[in-house]
Amino acid sequence: MSNTLVDYSLTLVLLSYIVSVVGAGSALFVARHIRGGDGGQRPLWLALSALLLGGCAIWAMHFVGMLAYDPGIPVAYDGPLTAVSFLVPVLFTGGALYTVHRWEHSRGVWLAAGTVMGLGVAAMHYSGMAAMRMAATMSYNPILVAVSILIAIIASMVALYILLQWRGMARYLSAAVMGVAVCGMHYTGMAAMNLVPSQGPVDYFSGALSPQLMLLLVTLTAFAACVISVFLALNDDGDIVAG
Repeated sequence: MSNTLVDYSLTLVLLSYIVSVVGAGSALFVARHIRGGDGGQRPLWLALSALLLGGCAIWAMHFVGMLAYDPGIPVAYDGPLTAVSFLVPVLFTGGALYTVHRWEHSRGVWLAAGTVMGLGVAAMHYSGMAAMRMAATMSYNPILVAVSILIAIIASMVALYILLQWRGMARYLSAAVMGVAVCGMHYTGMAAMNLVPSQGPVDYFSGALSPQLMLLLVTLTAFAACVISVFLALNDDGDIVAG
């Protein structure tokens, strides 16, 4: 069972990067509202930023990227595991955003937060892969797995550094860097994957989601969440979600 460039839809690969950048850019825009006028954090803005970064820039990108790959056999996605894979990056990115806004002048904290975010990206990817239901067994090249995790951590650190240190529109370059982090980690992780056909029965229906439904739901939900969140941020009067 092959896993080469010809097995991917380059249109969906491009869409996966766009989804990631739009999600990350929206999260960064909303993140401007995390710190209140008194210097304290505003929890609901923090949660919204984590949902956008973890849920859109990371989770939605992953599943669009997965749907870009055609393994040559039917694939469905386990519903509960897919839900877990959504929660993982939201929690990790929420922790990272809280940390860097709480102690933004500490280099050690920035490095730790970047590591946490990178591990969240990686954890999302491999838990999302575990949600696949198909007539094949999956194994990984451990060296490429390690490289994929390293890419996620380093790029997450760079993205957070840009977020904290750069000002004006230049800070939104962090969204493009985060897109590289997520996509670089994802497609390196995909290159690490090896599929071997198996003969065991596969339940494609019970508690499962079809690839077509996943593509529609993920893409529409991601873009809708970004539009709504940016609208809320533009119309924030300082009291709507003050923490």
